[in-house]
Amino acid sequence: MTYCLGIKTASGLVAIADTRLTSGTEVTTNKKISIHQLENHSLFIMTSGLRSVRDKAVTYFREVIEDHDRTFNKLYKAVNAFGEQVRRVAREDKEALKEAGLSFNLYAIVGGQLEDDDEHKLYLLYPEGNWVEVGETSPFFIIGNSNYGKPLLFRSLKYESSMGDALKVGFLSFDSTRVSASDVDYPIDVVMYERDSFQMIEHRYQKDDLAHLSLQWSMLLQNSVKRLPNDWMDSILEKLQHEKV
Repeated sequence: MTYCLGIKTASGLVAIADTRLTSGTEVTTNKKISIHQLENHSLFIMTSGLRSVRDKAVTYFREVIEDHDRTFNKLYKAVNAFGEQVRRVAREDKEALKEAGLSFNLYAIVGGQLEDDDEHKLYLLYPEGNWVEVGETSPFFIIGNSNYGKPLLFRSLKYESSMGDALKVGFLSFDSTRVSASDVDYPIDVVMYERDSFQMIEHRYQKDDLAHLSLQWSMLLQNSVKRLPNDWMDSILEKLQHEKV
């Protein structure tokens, strides 16, 4: 499984991707985010799904970028081009995968800003090649294992959040997923993009780099639970005591 998170705030983009790959009992790591950077063309692609499908689609897209980069003056055009390559791979491999009992299930998060975009953009691309753009009311997309990390994002992340706060909440969302799912783990790759900068910043974190944050978060949660008021429990606790008499 995969955990890839893309966040759009008013000031920029934050992307977090785990690197764990599982195949039966074999566990390896591989990068799940790729960056294209050329002058005023800055974009990243994160993917979840079969690695063979992902690698093929990204390779095809890189060839398109090399040949037609200047024609992509807005990010949605590049997303359309990537969607075309996803459909191309589906035409080539979908039936063979089906015969092998596998599903064609490539999802992608594409973010960045090209020269004629009025601001940074973030898109979710489906296996069919169609896409949706993130909105301000729910300024993030998750692909892969999304069940455990969403509640924290919904409660703590706002479009007006700083990029630093977005990264912090994003890490906690990943950490919640990591402790709940054995197929999501370190190292994690982080990409940050500041609006109108046309410069992607990338960094990889190992488990030892952030273990203290995970421990501190666990302690804060435990203390918060203890500090919650108890008066709302009085009625049922009284019934419990009554039953013991």
